[in-house]
Amino acid sequence: MTDEPQLFETLFTTRAMRRLKADPVPRALIERILEAGRAAPSGGNAQAWGFLVIEDPDVKAKVQAFYQRAYDERAGPHYAAQLAALAPGDAREKLQRQMRAVEHLTRHFHEAPVWIVACLEAPRGGGPGLGASIYPAVQNMLLAARGLGLGATLTSRHMLYGEAVDAIFGLPKSVCSFAILPIGYPQGRFGPVARRPLSEVTHRDRWGQPYF
Repeated sequence: MTDEPQLFETLFTTRAMRRLKADPVPRALIERILEAGRAAPSGGNAQAWGFLVIEDPDVKAKVQAFYQRAYDERAGPHYAAQLAALAPGDAREKLQRQMRAVEHLTRHFHEAPVWIVACLEAPRGGGPGLGASIYPAVQNMLLAARGLGLGATLTSRHMLYGEAVDAIFGLPKSVCSFAILPIGYPQGRFGPVARRPLSEVTHRDRWGQPYF
């Protein structure tokens, strides 16, 4: 297919962009991202999702308070424990860079010009399998944002305080938020993603038997 190279370039350069400019994002680009989400598969083709676009600074500020709280109580200590277990070297420096980016996003989460909140009609606490009907749409939207030159990342930390945050979003009891995508023009550059080689993660017929 003639468009394959562009598709794979997008796949292999889509990375979490946690430092975003405050510049406004044209609504036409947000609509294209939403259309990409709508094109995703869902269980039974139920399409029981909803996409909430948040631009109101007051709403974002209220949610950011819970986002910061979740970092202080859970994510921050988790990263600190990981860091303490690492000896000086490349792995420690890589984790430190990631921590700085996560801390930056946490402090400035509410300053991202647009959030897309991925929601699903689902019982609260219904189990991890529910995500199979919303996270394909999330990935589609992340790829679309990258293709449009916009930075974004998937974050679900707010779900630690899901009921409180969903109330701020005005969601009905039958709908839960599963992810927030902060979207804006990136401060950094897109680039190739660093991943483990296929030979380490691919198996043949039985786990542990090499495919390659």
